[in-house]
Amino acid sequence: GFDPANRGSSPLPGTMTLPISAIVLAAGEGSRMKSDRPKPLHLICGRSMVMHVIHALSDHDVTSTVVVVGHGAHKVTDKVQADAPAWANISFVTQTQQRGTGDATSVGLTGLIGDDIDDTSTVLVLPGDTPLLTTHTISRLITEHEASGNSATVLTAVMEDPTGYGRIVRHKDGRVLSIVEERDATPEQQTLTEINTGIYAFRRDLLAPALRQIGTNNSQAEYYLTDVISVLAGMGHRVGATDAPAEETAGVNDRLQLAMAEQVLRARINRSWLLAGVTMLDPSQCIIDLGVTIGRDVTLYPGTILRGSTTVGDRCEIGPNTQLIDCTVGADATVSTTVGVSAVIGEKSIVGPFASLGPGARVANGLETGAFYTVSS
Repeated sequence: GFDPANRGSSPLPGTMTLPISAIVLAAGEGSRMKSDRPKPLHLICGRSMVMHVIHALSDHDVTSTVVVVGHGAHKVTDKVQADAPAWANISFVTQTQQRGTGDATSVGLTGLIGDDIDDTSTVLVLPGDTPLLTTHTISRLITEHEASGNSATVLTAVMEDPTGYGRIVRHKDGRVLSIVEERDATPEQQTLTEINTGIYAFRRDLLAPALRQIGTNNSQAEYYLTDVISVLAGMGHRVGATDAPAEETAGVNDRLQLAMAEQVLRARINRSWLLAGVTMLDPSQCIIDLGVTIGRDVTLYPGTILRGSTTVGDRCEIGPNTQLIDCTVGADATVSTTVGVSAVIGEKSIVGPFASLGPGARVANGLETGAFYTVSS
């Protein structure tokens, strides 16, 4: 269906050849969120972070999507099972001890169908906290990986301030030699501005053997997935890279980053609706969740918040200062300064100002409610 959030642009021609499988790393605690909610389940525009990552795979024939869970495993599993589209072919594996991304990927591989002997298909590895990733960027990564015959292809970004990120170390011919975590980097390596986004395409038959070669000789005493790159390069396999806009690959680790990601995604969603024929007097003051559908020639006034699975019919006027959650609004209705939750507003009705519609409330077609109208179930 129409998913305004992750459409960078249309998929590339000539993609979608070999089957693709994916491992989504969603086991982290996310202590910087200061929350009881597991990090992958924090919402952005009405959709959990991990589901944004899964939806970025939507242009591809994904044979299997393995979600690696750890902290709050049952919460993450329940939520993803409830929300995941059938095409994603989701399954779950649990990383019982947090021993790094390399270990999480090894655990993830156990969830893939079939064995990896002579299987040259592509395995994507994605963190569960990059909600701004677009289908277009994933398509470019897969295309580059498969066209070049790389053993691995790293999605990279160039940042003015690369502080905190692993750096990409290249041979002078452009091949990727290794990824160095910042805390393990030399002063010279710290001046590099091309960073690792934590998103990769691997050739399946080479990934598990390379993972078996990595150790924990680093400042965190963890198995870094990044070390697989130098293992593959050292074995003589070619490792490539393709770049992405830094905005798209930003991870979300705290509430500030969550708010910034939400702003970017809101702007994308509003842009899609504006181009689809919705009028917004001030797009910066309209909040529209991903599950919302809006008809043609609808006008949204400032302070309009449309959430959940709200549906707005053609030629409606909504706002100002109106919040509708899981509501259905019939065509040609006018709703101003109103709060509605799971309510049905009939065609050609005029609701508000200062109306309050509780769950199950119904406003008949053509009804004018007048001010301070309240219906609670």
